[in-house]
Amino acid sequence: MEWLTVNEIAVAAMFATFIWLLFRGVPVAFALVGVSLIFVLVAEIALDPYRNVFKGIIEFDRTGIDYRKLQALSGRIFGNTIKNPVLVALPMFIYMGLMLDQSGVAQRMMHAMQKLFGSLRGGLSLTVMLIGIILAASTGVIGASVTLLGVMALPAMMAQNYSKPIATGTIASAGTLGILIPPSIMLVIMSDQLAISLGDLFMGALFPGLILGALYIVFIVIYGFISPDAMPAPERAERVGWAELREVLVAVVPPMFLILLVLGSIFVGLATPTEASGLGAMGATLLAVFARKLNWKVFREVARSTLNTSGYIVGIFLAANFFAYVLRRYGGDEIVQTLVLSAFDNPYLTVSFILFIVFCLGFLLDWIEITIIIMPLMLPIIQGLELAVPGFDQVRDPQVVWFAILVAVTLQTSFLTPPVGFALFYLKGVCPPGVSLAHIYRGIIPFVLLQLLGLFIVFEFPALTTWLPSVAYGD
Repeated sequence: MEWLTVNEIAVAAMFATFIWLLFRGVPVAFALVGVSLIFVLVAEIALDPYRNVFKGIIEFDRTGIDYRKLQALSGRIFGNTIKNPVLVALPMFIYMGLMLDQSGVAQRMMHAMQKLFGSLRGGLSLTVMLIGIILAASTGVIGASVTLLGVMALPAMMAQNYSKPIATGTIASAGTLGILIPPSIMLVIMSDQLAISLGDLFMGALFPGLILGALYIVFIVIYGFISPDAMPAPERAERVGWAELREVLVAVVPPMFLILLVLGSIFVGLATPTEASGLGAMGATLLAVFARKLNWKVFREVARSTLNTSGYIVGIFLAANFFAYVLRRYGGDEIVQTLVLSAFDNPYLTVSFILFIVFCLGFLLDWIEITIIIMPLMLPIIQGLELAVPGFDQVRDPQVVWFAILVAVTLQTSFLTPPVGFALFYLKGVCPPGVSLAHIYRGIIPFVLLQLLGLFIVFEFPALTTWLPSVAYGD
């Protein structure tokens, strides 16, 4: 039996301590910084010849950690993060989603589509899913989407005697599509962590996101025929005419125009993703003006929420960079890479193993921690693998783009899997009496399985993620 080295034990202890602090209720950023400082202190005591009480017991291979260097390190981490032009898009997309939430776009779409599909069996579920796809492509804010869909759709579903699991599962899964379908704040952070083009990620995620939405819709239609009592048609169905179709068009065209403005400007090369985020923020503000929903109170609330959300993410960003620095000084990146690469000889099995790790971490961690901590550790591994990923000679790092989208699809499950599935708790907070967490847990099971099916499709057909970027940025 080969014993673990002290460095390997320290790396494992860092991750274990971090997860333990999270379960104790310590905020993520504080947990990351606290663990990092503890292990800096451990290295200082173990290596300082005047205070080395562990001499002969603890001997690190190398750390090079010095408290006196941390002051300069903090300035460098903060400066590099704040000056990053890619991250400028982050608050813009958050603002865009929150302003659209205030503009009443979703309410109008819900009212119009309910008239169009409400007479069908499962029509309310179809309405929720279609609105979820549109909101995903125009907001990308999971909490706002899930809460909004829950408030608007769940009472109507309960009144129409929908099964509680299928109603809650539909709403939770539809609301999480915004983290994958561009513009997505998760893809913005991935672009920074993997040092790849944000435009490539946006274009690469479009087909997988639409495929996942299509899988949801097909499941709802089939389930409606298999179990009609779970999604009954209304007793009194109104006839659909041109007036209802016109109402749907009036409700859908404005957000679709905004989507085309943002993604279309990137696709045709008129704007970078950062510039497109500004167009999206301005477009969302104009939609609120035209809907007569914009006033000083709304603007102040949206600005404050944007600041809070952006500050939360940047705070975790800074703390995770500090954590990664200390982990790297212990040789954690090499230890993790050796562990992953030694598991399988087949490069595709290696990628599958990484995705399995990400899937398991999704039960315990939020997507932000996984993206910021795990992705940089896996980048050298993916770059070193021999993978037949078509890049069409236009995408700079096709296999990194493919891997990033695979992880993004996998992280869809982190919103729906307990105990840290945030979409579940967003939805529970707006559920009417009688809907329990047990109903929500049962409801999300088929949608998690569909997410894994979508992951398999993207894994088997890498061109789904690389063809569109090659067209968008090709000669």
